[in-house]
Amino acid sequence: MRYYPLFLDIEDRHCLVVGGGKVGTRKVEALLDCGAAVTVISPRVSDRLAELAKQGKIVLKMRDYRDTDIDDAFIVFGATDNKALNQQLHQQCADGHRLCNIADHPEGCSFVVPSVMRQGDLSIAVSTAGKSPALARHLRLELERLFGPEYGALLELLGAVRARLLEGEHAPERHKALFEQLIGSDVLEMLRQKDHQGVNALLNQVLGPGFDVQDLLESP
Repeated sequence: MRYYPLFLDIEDRHCLVVGGGKVGTRKVEALLDCGAAVTVISPRVSDRLAELAKQGKIVLKMRDYRDTDIDDAFIVFGATDNKALNQQLHQQCADGHRLCNIADHPEGCSFVVPSVMRQGDLSIAVSTAGKSPALARHLRLELERLFGPEYGALLELLGAVRARLLEGEHAPERHKALFEQLIGSDVLEMLRQKDHQGVNALLNQVLGPGFDVQDLLESP
């Protein structure tokens, strides 16, 4: 199986997690990080899920799963050790053309969840097609070592610069060359060292006057 890589916008989308143990808790926290509207169904849940429900961050139904629970779900996660229930979830999702992920059961999934390294809005995902989560985690840790917080800062800076440039004359081809010049410079090391004076000098050299890193990064 070769999966098609895809990043989904799940902000405010209804995501259903069936199962409230350690695996279900990890799924829920990852979904909340991306702004999803999460419902958890399980007769027993972790202390963490109980706390999230108390805070109003998830909808918690402490009971067994019912067929109708899936009706308005955008994505469904099965996080139980009940094989019959997992198969039921898989079949219902297939019949209703919904995305489905069953923990530790790639054959019952319409997608697999990659191991993700994040630095701010920068996301790098690693997938082994469900064959070895341990290898995916190892590679993610290597990526975290290679791509530090300065990459997240660089992404924020480039995004702010792009927005500022687009406020003026829209010349995408010229902008491309400017961004390549910035990325090919020592800007990463400057950001790593928090050398804002050096970054400002570089921005003025490449883009002209009027660009200040602190102002750019603080802009809404």
